[in-house]
Amino acid sequence: MLACIKSCKAFALALVLVAAGLSGPASASDKLTVFAAASLKNALDAVNAAWQADGGKSAVISYAASSALARQIEAGAPADIFFSADLDWMQYLADRNLIQKASQAPILGNRIVLVAPADSSVNAEIAPGFPLPALLGGGKLAMANVDAAPAGKYGKAALEQLGVWPSVASSVAQAENVRAALALVATGEAPLGIVYQTDAVAQPKVRVVATFPEATHPPIIYPAALTSEATSADAKDFLRFMQSAKARSLFAAQGFTVLSPVSN
Repeated sequence: MLACIKSCKAFALALVLVAAGLSGPASASDKLTVFAAASLKNALDAVNAAWQADGGKSAVISYAASSALARQIEAGAPADIFFSADLDWMQYLADRNLIQKASQAPILGNRIVLVAPADSSVNAEIAPGFPLPALLGGGKLAMANVDAAPAGKYGKAALEQLGVWPSVASSVAQAENVRAALALVATGEAPLGIVYQTDAVAQPKVRVVATFPEATHPPIIYPAALTSEATSADAKDFLRFMQSAKARSLFAAQGFTVLSPVSN
């Protein structure tokens, strides 16, 4: 029975590693693993390339919804840094002593926007009671998971604040993460979607219809921290580099607001 329990745990962890896009154990000397929100991909890939150009080292970055990544860390997946798209999932790990709390820093800010396919002619002004169902024209509203993914939670909060959520709740096409929601709009499968402003910048097949007022949802803050089980000797250096002047310019180029102080 004990052997069975051990093998089952090993199998469960293996599934977590596959889901995280990782294979095999990481060592302190040869792999820096970063778990990062899907919306960070373009910007963080550029930051990683700059870090490699500076020092010849690079990070292995696994992108997914912050909720999925936090749960993978909780389940034992090896990660050195967690870069979340909201404070809630960082707090989720902090409450379980799975991050090094003193290392946590608010790195970036963002906005959420209503997007449509680039060739769409739809126009809208986001205000209380705005006619979102009519704008959808019977189609779906693409959003990241509204109960778990940060972009989905921000979007739902905004629609509730504006008084239109009840009228569109049944028309929402929920995706695993914000980049998957973006893809639904880019391919024309959904006439409208709610994504981060930075996602719209990264995808030429969509256009921004309108930007949600910041007062309609909680502040969008991306914190990063070292995990409690971080083993890479480069983890602290990469976390500092993400707050450097060079990284700051790369994040800003993708439409993020940089919150952290410049570290050189």
